[in-house]
Amino acid sequence: MANQDDQFKKVISHAKEYGYIFQSSEIYDGLSAVYDYAQNGVELKKNIRNYWWKAMVQLNDNIVGLDSSIFMHPKTWKASGHVDAFSDPLIDNKDSKKRYRADVLVEDYCAKIEAKIDKEVKKAAKRFGDAFNKDEFVATNGRVLGYKEKIDSILKRLGESLTNEDLADVKALIEELEIVCPLSGSRNWTDVKQFNLMFGTKLGASAESAMDLYLRPETAQGIFVNFANVQKTGRMKIPFGIAQTGKAFRNEIVARQFIFRMREFEQMEMQFFIKPGTQMEWYDFWKENRLKWHKSLGLGEDNYRFHDHEKLAHYADAASDIEFKFPFGFKELEGIHSRTDFDLKAHEAHSGKKLQYFDHEENKSYTPYVLETSIGLDRMFLAVFSSSLMEEELENNTTRTVLKLPAVLAPTKAAIFPLVKKDGLPEIAKQIVEDLKWDFNVAYDEKDAVGKRYRRQDAAGTPFCITVDHDTIDDKMVTIRHRDTMEQKRVAIADLKDIIGQEVDVKHWLKRM
Repeated sequence: MANQDDQFKKVISHAKEYGYIFQSSEIYDGLSAVYDYAQNGVELKKNIRNYWWKAMVQLNDNIVGLDSSIFMHPKTWKASGHVDAFSDPLIDNKDSKKRYRADVLVEDYCAKIEAKIDKEVKKAAKRFGDAFNKDEFVATNGRVLGYKEKIDSILKRLGESLTNEDLADVKALIEELEIVCPLSGSRNWTDVKQFNLMFGTKLGASAESAMDLYLRPETAQGIFVNFANVQKTGRMKIPFGIAQTGKAFRNEIVARQFIFRMREFEQMEMQFFIKPGTQMEWYDFWKENRLKWHKSLGLGEDNYRFHDHEKLAHYADAASDIEFKFPFGFKELEGIHSRTDFDLKAHEAHSGKKLQYFDHEENKSYTPYVLETSIGLDRMFLAVFSSSLMEEELENNTTRTVLKLPAVLAPTKAAIFPLVKKDGLPEIAKQIVEDLKWDFNVAYDEKDAVGKRYRRQDAAGTPFCITVDHDTIDDKMVTIRHRDTMEQKRVAIADLKDIIGQEVDVKHWLKRM
């Protein structure tokens, strides 16, 4: 765990040092679990959003976009179940006075058992060398199987207790596992209680006439209440999807792990409307499709796994998470949920407006079922950033810190350097910047020796460095250096746009799906 903690601290400090993420209102000592995306962070975030949007909306002729309001009529949240059931099970430690999510304490306990499994695998790999078969070892080793069985039985019991709202059993489970407060090491726990996560606010000019509102805790309901509007104006035929990205707000009492769990965050969601009875077929389709999208970025096959839910939300008949291996272990990155017809029926009942679909082929109306894919943009940012940050040992016994962001997502695609600040070289370099900036985000850098400039751009995640030297004046050639391999090539200035374009083009990346 110590190594994981060290790695995570490096991620957080690197994000600040290289202009990716700042603590919100830091000059006033910040605000807990609220962050600002800095000059490089805002570009990376936008590029992730665009990569999702192109794959989800632009490349699917039966999926359209929407941008619904953060404020919604308060009846929306009554219909959706958020007023009555949108809460987290919280437990306080009486000695440290710290509050924790009860389910997360149990999940963290299981993560420690998983770390033991990893340890056994590493020991065996060392012992058996090239002959080691990881899958066979995990499937047959008695100690590993025992650990897995323990994890499964703990999570099954937790899921059942939360589904049945048996909070006393959740506390009993924490006590039986002898889980201690991470801060004080004490086992002196209060009872588990539910806490509603919605932020309340007011709409209106005067206190007397103001209406009680909520900041939306998710973006999905904006899609459901607009189902009929989009279907009719877009003349959409089932199956079809509505996608949107946008801010959501949750009063997380236990916000932690940097941008993994925040009070203000951004979601990228798509609700896919389907014929009742076809949900399992579409559930399997979207699970596979979304995993392919993630893997297209090349962040490592072993960093992903599916986790099927033991505890299903009141509206779901199947749910699975794509989990990613963050520096603090495997955690949810994206959810794929079969939501049945709960949402449209609930809004139909509370609004009195018909939210059905007339199927011309079957000549009848029905309430569509919904298949949801929902990903946290901030979590996706953290997954990309944390898995790209690495330290490499070089042949000359030095190390370099490099942020190997997928080139399609990198904030700056190329940095252009004059070798020296004289002899007309800066003018040529600035002209290259002028020519390339119509197609790519590029930077000009003339400070320090070229080697130092390379290191600075490596750490910032820039895929290409282009150096203008004295030969450039005559041969119109420059040296282009690749961040990941540090390979350098002499190329014509006229070819730069095509060379960079091939590496950073969305099409080149999404075709891997």
